[in-house]
Amino acid sequence: MTHLPPRALAVPALLTAALLALAAPASAADEAEAPKGAAVTVLKAAKACFGNFVEVSGFILARDETAVRPERPGLKVAEVLAEAGDTVTAGQNLARLNLPEGGFQMIQAPVAGTIAATTAIIGAMASARGEALFSIITRNEYDLVGLVPSADIPRLAVNQPAAVRIIGLGAIDGKVRRVAPTIEPNSQLGQVFIAVSASQRVPINSAGRAQIKTGQSCGVAVPLAAILYTAAGTVVQVIRRNRVETKRVEVGLTDGGQVEIRDGLNEGDIVVARAGSLLREGDPVRPVMAADAK
Repeated sequence: MTHLPPRALAVPALLTAALLALAAPASAADEAEAPKGAAVTVLKAAKACFGNFVEVSGFILARDETAVRPERPGLKVAEVLAEAGDTVTAGQNLARLNLPEGGFQMIQAPVAGTIAATTAIIGAMASARGEALFSIITRNEYDLVGLVPSADIPRLAVNQPAAVRIIGLGAIDGKVRRVAPTIEPNSQLGQVFIAVSASQRVPINSAGRAQIKTGQSCGVAVPLAAILYTAAGTVVQVIRRNRVETKRVEVGLTDGGQVEIRDGLNEGDIVVARAGSLLREGDPVRPVMAADAK
């Protein structure tokens, strides 16, 4: 049997002891830095743009109506070729009238559009000064005529885009055509005319609403659920070094469940996705990104 000298046996033991001594502080440091506390869903504050809108309520009116009458009196309706609701072209025959001398005259549409109303009945008399035989919505052009508070009038301008909703038709594109220059003194409301672009027939006098986009604001945004309203003001809860910090913020526009943060938060800040009173300043937490929490 070979006997090692005492010094040779001591070397491995010293190496083992040194390695254990080096490993112990690192393990303790890792344990100290490991997140503690409740798991909290978080997200990063990100850039977003928010539209600035003015709400309008009103009624659909024909922008212009063309009255159709015969040029001379004493004519009798012999045949009706078009009815209310029909879409017609310029020059299209609408009715045939009998002349006193035994001939006839065709009444034609002077413009293209939709017939809004007609009084043409076979056997009825028609004249240049009487009630119009046909009333045509010229070129099928409509306006949503609405009222807005006087404070919103300076924000409106011609050609601003508008999303129009009409009962029974859904959403239709539109744009501001005219803003009335006066305010009704008793109600302090002003009129705005929104041109409606519709391929289908739009019922006259139907109720409608519109959102006029007057501009947009771009900045940091968070979900509405991340906002907490307290006696000290509006706040969000952010996570720094795995602890909760409460930050006062100034909120702006909202859109689709997102809130514009105008001041108090930076892009990339880690924000508690659903703020609440159960979390307090300085609480240790284990943050979980919203994408990983699903």
